[in-house]
Amino acid sequence: MEFSLKDYLHEKASIINNSLDSIMMNLISNSLMREAMTYSLMAGGKRLRPILCLAGAEIVEADYKKAITTACAIEMIHTYSLIHDDLPAMDNDELRRGMPTLHIKYKKNKGEAIAILAGDGLLTLAFNIMLKEAITSEKALPLIKAANIIADAAGYNNMIAGQTEDMLSEGKKTKIKEIEKIDSLKTGALIKASLLSGAVIGDANLRQRQALEIYANNIGVAFQITDDILNVTGDKKTMGKAVGTDKKKLKNTFPTLIGLDKSKEYANNLVKNALASLGIFDAKRSQPLKELAVYILERNR
Repeated sequence: MEFSLKDYLHEKASIINNSLDSIMMNLISNSLMREAMTYSLMAGGKRLRPILCLAGAEIVEADYKKAITTACAIEMIHTYSLIHDDLPAMDNDELRRGMPTLHIKYKKNKGEAIAILAGDGLLTLAFNIMLKEAITSEKALPLIKAANIIADAAGYNNMIAGQTEDMLSEGKKTKIKEIEKIDSLKTGALIKASLLSGAVIGDANLRQRQALEIYANNIGVAFQITDDILNVTGDKKTMGKAVGTDKKKLKNTFPTLIGLDKSKEYANNLVKNALASLGIFDAKRSQPLKELAVYILERNR
């Protein structure tokens, strides 16, 4: 049967969504905070990062089910970062995934504070579910290693560092390599951790991990470049969030520095590098990652 990326993404996203829903429904507290956390977590989205985690396990010939909890934790961390990004102190956005951002949703009930705390709640819950699984597993070490990879990626030296540099560079002249570094941190780090954590849970060997790291380094930056292009050319309704905001905020992006055509060319070359790195894997098992790399370039949201 011919591989269909659309079917693959739908199948894996459904698995992730069902697992996330189950986790949130089983939280002991039935408080406003659980409601707020669930609102943002279950608001939709591509679920790209958790799907990469499952694909990381599959490409090294492991059962993706071993990585589901870790994949859910990654989506919680990603959602926390979006909640905080949308705050007035950061990007000050009012729309996310076609819905009011969390601080706007709860505007009449200490919205900003609720959003900060809900983000904190999702971040800590992510590590709670990963460690709970590890301490009850007969094979705890791969799960702990995966959690460590994710903690490093989401931390002050990677994702947070990238967000910091991104804000501080607004309105300043910078170079392409500096923007690429920022993109590799603020966006690429968690994308790489998603893929590598799944591979580690699947007992990937060193050669496999190195190849997947090359793949992830390239698609992480390509993903952010495409995001920046869509901020210029995208449709607000399709995107589910505001467009044209980078220009208003004087953000340094590939399109603002080198234009749309050269940005597309740069992203294309990154995806070519990513695809080349998958040559060591079985052709059938690597098909999802090959298709995902191309999808990153061609998506419209």
